[in-house]
Amino acid sequence: MNTKITAMLCTNDSLFELSGTVAAKIRPAVFEFLKSKEYPWQLLGKTLADFVEQQIAAVPASERLKGNISPQAFLEKKEQIVVEAGATIEAGAYVAGPTYIEAGATVRHGAYVRGQVYVSTGAVVGHTSELKGALLLPDSKAAHFAYVGDTILGQDCNLGAGTKCANLRLDHGQVPVQVGDARVPSGLKKFGAIFGNRSQTGCNAVTNPGTILLPGAVLLPNSTGQGTISPRKAFTRRIP
Repeated sequence: MNTKITAMLCTNDSLFELSGTVAAKIRPAVFEFLKSKEYPWQLLGKTLADFVEQQIAAVPASERLKGNISPQAFLEKKEQIVVEAGATIEAGAYVAGPTYIEAGATVRHGAYVRGQVYVSTGAVVGHTSELKGALLLPDSKAAHFAYVGDTILGQDCNLGAGTKCANLRLDHGQVPVQVGDARVPSGLKKFGAIFGNRSQTGCNAVTNPGTILLPGAVLLPNSTGQGTISPRKAFTRRIP
């Protein structure tokens, strides 16, 4: 069955299955944030930065660093970081504010979290993985050598080791979004990728700026993805 990719499949409701039972694991404030816009790229940039800062501001200063934080972890702009009780930051990890890390999330040794980042429960930021301007929904994993810039990972996504979410065009122009035959302006100069729930990449995969993986989609190892990638089978190119 060759179902044509439509704009409806690229909405927040569809990509993150906000009307389904799986959405119950998303924290209410994050759920409302996802519902506040129709399309995921509308949540990136300053919109995401403002959301992270608002969530931090809602936590009293004395309650912001309650997680299992190694004394050998590096925290910059501590007053702009929340690490909830039950979250873990391992030795050698670097976390800069504004960053919010929910209970049950793990930031492993050597991770580089540059700010404007929200990490949900069960999510993993692994060794030498770099995050900037990113939202990780519950149980998503960037566990090994990943670059996740200006990107959203849906629930239960997994990035294979070495996955890179490129977020800047070579000509430094605005990043368009390819939805079927249409090119939609994102309004963003920095835009990595959007991963629908349960989508995944193989090792050393690369997503071009503005790539969207629909729920359950797979990008094969050593492949470059672009446009909108369907879950019908593993793709290494966009769907026409």
